[in-house]
Parts: sequence; C-alpha cells; structure tokens
Amino acid sequence: MIRSFLTVSTGTLASRLLGFARDSLIAALLGTGAVADAFLAAFQLVNVVRRLLSEGALNAALIPAWLRIRDRDGEAAAAAFAGRVLGTVSAALVAISIGIALLMPLIITVIAPGFLGSRTLDLAVQNARLMLPYLAFAGPVTVLMGLLNAQGRFALTAFSPLLFNIALIAAIAALLAWHADADLAAWMLAAAVGVAGLLQLLMLLSQRSARLATPLRVSSDKEMRAFFAKAIPGMIASSGPQWLMVAGAIIASATPSAVSWLYFANRLIELPLGIVGVAMGTVLVPELTRAVGSGDRVAVAHAESRALELATGLALPATLGLIVLAEPIVRLLFEHGAFSVEDSTATARALMWLALGLPAHVLIKALSPAFYARSDTMTPLLATAKGFVVTVGLAVVLGHVFGASGIAASIAAGAWSSALSLLRKGTTEFGFSVDASARKRLPRIVLAAIAMGALLWLTAGLVPAETHGLIKFVALGVQIAAGIAVYGLLLQILGATSWREAINALKRPGR
Repeated sequence: MIRSFLTVSTGTLASRLLGFARDSLIAALLGTGAVADAFLAAFQLVNVVRRLLSEGALNAALIPAWLRIRDRDGEAAAAAFAGRVLGTVSAALVAISIGIALLMPLIITVIAPGFLGSRTLDLAVQNARLMLPYLAFAGPVTVLMGLLNAQGRFALTAFSPLLFNIALIAAIAALLAWHADADLAAWMLAAAVGVAGLLQLLMLLSQRSARLATPLRVSSDKEMRAFFAKAIPGMIASSGPQWLMVAGAIIASATPSAVSWLYFANRLIELPLGIVGVAMGTVLVPELTRAVGSGDRVAVAHAESRALELATGLALPATLGLIVLAEPIVRLLFEHGAFSVEDSTATARALMWLALGLPAHVLIKALSPAFYARSDTMTPLLATAKGFVVTVGLAVVLGHVFGASGIAASIAAGAWSSALSLLRKGTTEFGFSVDASARKRLPRIVLAAIAMGALLWLTAGLVPAETHGLIKFVALGVQIAAGIAVYGLLLQILGATSWREAINALKRPGR
C-alpha cells in the first residue's frame, strides 16, 4: 500500500508543481481584475467537474463494483461491465456538455452572482463554453484510470495528468511571447483546455487500458442504474474541497479580485492535498474493498491506521508551513507581471485561513474510503452537503466583514464540519479501527510537526520582505529544507517512525 501511495503521490506532486508553473504564468498573463476573474471562474467550474470525475472520485463506485464482478463472474464479465460504464459515461458527458453550453449564462450567474450586469459575466460565459470540450474527454479518461487502479497499476494514472498542465503551459508561454491582448489570451487559453484533455485521453488509449472495457456499449439496464445510483453520490462527495471553493467563489464574486485571490491561495492548498488526499482515495479504496469483502478485520485495521498516520504526518506540517510562510511563498510564486504586491498580501492572508482547513480535507480523504468499501456513498455525500451549507452560511457574514480572508475562514470551517460528521457517523456505525502502533505514533507525529512549525516561525523574520530574485528563492528553499530535516529527525528521535522500517517496506518481495 505504501509503495502504491508513493507512486500516486509522486505523480500528483509532479502534476501540482507543473500546476504552480501554469498558475504563475496565468497570473503574469492575466493578473487580477475582470478578465482574470472571468477566466478563473470558468476554469474553476471545469476543474470542479474534472475533480468530480477524476483524482480518485470515480474509484468510489467503479473499483468495488468491478472487483466484485471479476471475482464472481470472471475477467470477460468485468470487461463487459466496464465497456458499458465507459460507453454510458462518454455518451452522457457529451449530452451534458451540450446542455451546459446552452445554459451557461444561467450557470455562471449562479456560481458568480456578483458578475451579473457586468462585462465579466459575458467573458466568463465565453471562456467556459470554450473549455467545455474537455468534459467530453474527461469521462473516458476517468473510467480507464479507474480500471487501471483496480488492477493495482497506479503509475500510468498517476502521471497522465502531467499532459494537461504541459499543454496549458505551452499555450501560455506562446501567448506571453506573442504579447496577446488579455481578452484574446483568455479565449485562446480556454480553448487549449480541451486540447489538453484530448492529449490525456490519447495517451491512455495508446496503452492496453482500453482492452479492459470491451465491448463498448451505451446501456441503461438495471446493473447500470444501480451503479450510477452509487457512483453519483460518491463522485460529488469525493470533490468536497472543490464544492467548498465553489461556495466561497459564489460569495467572493461580489468583491473585485476576490475570486482570483482565493483561486491562487487554494492552488497552494491543493499541493499537499493532492499528494496525500488523491493518493488516499486512489489506493485506499481497492485496499479496503478487498479487506472488508474478505472479512479480514486485521487488514482493515492495518490499512486504516497506516492511512491515518500518513495523513497526519504529511498534512499537519504542511499546514503549519503554509501558515508561517504564506506571504514569502505567494510573492515568490505569483508576484510577476500583472500580479501586484497588494494582490500578494491579499492572497497570503486568504492562504493562512484556508490552510487551517487542510487537515480536515485530508482527514475526509482518509475516512471516506471506509464508507466506499462498504458500498456506502450517501454518508460522505451528506457530510459534503453539510460542509457546503456551513461554508455558505458563514461566508455571507464573514465575507461581508473581512472580505476574501473571511470567506477563506468559512471554507476551512466547512471542511472541519464535514470531517467531524464523517468521524461521528463512522464511529457509530462500524467503528474506525486504529491499531496500537497508530495510537503510539500519532501523538509523536503531532509533537514533531509542532516543533517544526515553531522553527519556521522563529526563522521567518530572518529574510527581509523586500528581498527579491535568486536570494529570495534560495532563502525560502533553505527554510523549507531545514524544516523538513528537523521534522524527519524528530520523527526518528521520538520513535514515530524507523527509517530502516520505512525503507524495508518499500522493497518489493524478493529484493
């Protein structure tokens, strides 16, 4: 499980780093303001649907169903089932994309009511329509990735999203070199989103993955209806962080540049969330499905305990690091071209509040697979809905008083509401299994992370805020490297982990 986790998290890390490069270039190309707000609102809509389908979301229903059919009826039956899923999902998304295109003015008005009556609304509608072809490619990509994950083949699915960011970076670089007008640049970049999705699909089709779903058919039989009854709630629930950001963007659209500030701050949250959360959703679902299906309580406890340790051990230091180093990180990554010092300050403040919700987001990713493995996708959906309501309710008040920072705090509160709801429900229904090793390690992991955070706080003021260029990059890199080194050393000293044990765990049998 740890080997698979590292494979997925490494691919996600590479994709997120390219995503930072992409967003840094978007900030330089569009800055903040009407054009940027319009593009990012449209891009966020597409991103929500992308995350709704990909990054482990469809695993919640597809993998348990595919494994059960394969074990019960054989490989041919599983391939036929997957072929019906692939054909039905692809046809449905084409129809949905056409419907969304027709209703786009209404949809943008709902997700960004502050744009109503302004030029920004028209720009957002145009950009979103240009991005829609991506959705037609996202469906088959997700099904093929889920089938590979069900077989324990995580490498290709982990690294295929790199093509999405590579294509967009190439497009932005060309637009910057061309010195394109902001409106035209946003339109051309929106069109490039669909091309990026096509490249990802072609890469997966060039592999053997397509053979896992044959023959290709569109079906509405009883088995498909039962599958989608499970899949749709799970897909919505797995995209909880994106729904909370949508809730925040709805309120933020009434404040100029707030949508952009929240978007760029959230990009920094998505790095650790992707590394830990996506890997959790991708690896834990098949692992727990097998353990729950066989009735192996020891295997269930082992998987859940290691997931909780990994989640805490990676999310907590990332949270403290983002809070302490928010402003220098934002300035280094985004303060270029049209992105101003004032934009950096506002984005950094939003980032500090969003970071408080990061442990909750990761906890949700660690807890949800226990429900999915038991074919329960409604409980995570209800927890996500509760978090959405909490976010909107608080954002209306806090956003009015504190602006983007208040909305960011509301998103964090919504995430904790969802996490605590899942924890309470799971404890009541089946009890989360945490073994003795996890009970010993978790307090030590927390202590090591707090000590690392204190070190970063003490050294944060050593580099003057006006430092620029290479010196700023090196100074921030040294701070982060020192924090990681101290954290790793404390984990060893406190007995939270043994590096010899960790290295041995990564070795394949027989090596």
